[in-house]
Amino acid sequence: MRELAPQVLGTLARRWGDFAAAEDAVQEALIAAVRRWPTDGVPEQPRGWLLQAASRRMVDQWRSDRARREREARVAAEPAEGEAAQGDDTLTVLFLCCHPVLTPASAVALTLRAVGGLTTAEIARAFLVSEATMAQRISRAKQRIGGERFSMPSPDEHPARLRTVLRVLYLMFNEGYVGSAGTDLTRADLSDEAIRLMRLVHAADDDAEAAGLLALMLLTDARRPARTDAAGDPVPLAEQDRTRWDRARIAEGTALLDRAIGSGAVGEYQLQAAIAALHDRAASADATDWSQILALYGLLEQMTGNKVVTLNRAVAASMVDGPAAGLAILDGVDESLPRLDQLRAHLYELAGDRDRSLVHYRRAAGRATNLAERRYLDAQVARLGS
Repeated sequence: MRELAPQVLGTLARRWGDFAAAEDAVQEALIAAVRRWPTDGVPEQPRGWLLQAASRRMVDQWRSDRARREREARVAAEPAEGEAAQGDDTLTVLFLCCHPVLTPASAVALTLRAVGGLTTAEIARAFLVSEATMAQRISRAKQRIGGERFSMPSPDEHPARLRTVLRVLYLMFNEGYVGSAGTDLTRADLSDEAIRLMRLVHAADDDAEAAGLLALMLLTDARRPARTDAAGDPVPLAEQDRTRWDRARIAEGTALLDRAIGSGAVGEYQLQAAIAALHDRAASADATDWSQILALYGLLEQMTGNKVVTLNRAVAASMVDGPAAGLAILDGVDESLPRLDQLRAHLYELAGDRDRSLVHYRRAAGRATNLAERRYLDAQVARLGS
């Protein structure tokens, strides 16, 4: 159903020209399938069944509208029922959900609903808001793109729209990899869905940055099995059991990266993937090529101006030139940056300044919104304060 839902949605949206109504109709068809298929059996053509059920729902919606005559004219023009068209509009739906008129947060939510197949309740739980709040956010997003043309972007529009799609999937993956809030460090359903959608984009688009982002996701997600202990608390990279890393994903990500870097100009996702690959190839934290990682973070910082990259460059500098070099980079950095205090605490401890380390660990624990991270930071406070 997760695979078929965006295909059916794309067919209806293209046929009727009303994305919001089509999305509602598809949800109704999915509900009907969940109720009937367990007892009646899965039909021979499940896509056709869903399309027919959703089409009937669309007809009912149009007929119940106040503009009855106008809508009945559209119903009369509806093609006769028959074998379902076999075209797959999943990518078109994805690009529409990532339309630049939407905010990143709205685009992520709408993408998870319309393309990812998650329910409104599941998305609300992922972002720790009420179901009603998330329903309103998704509804507003559908209204914003309701009048947009249902088609893939034109050749002139495609590069910019593709960058928006990559950004949305990048944000989705990051939220799954390290939850901004909640009880668990990771949200596997979000990161897995981002990887699935990224595979679709990469398969359809010979773009070096798309390949770089998929490589980055695979190389980063490969460490997931070792990132938490039995209690679900974070395990720092240097302490992870690297035998638990997913070697198949590392191999796939590395191969993608090698092809992408050799195909043209190197972008920010390829640089991040290259850094991830250096970590994944190293047998231990000490065996990591920190000098090369430091150089790559320098390039990435110049390219993006992202201050979170500055934090990562400080870590690499501390591994190459000592903790004082990392702390110097952090001077003057925006104090509101996430995990800044945690990084300072770590570097001060490496420098032998236990008192300052404790101060920053306490501050980091007080600001933590993810409970798994909070437990880890509280443990560091207890260890240094004892």
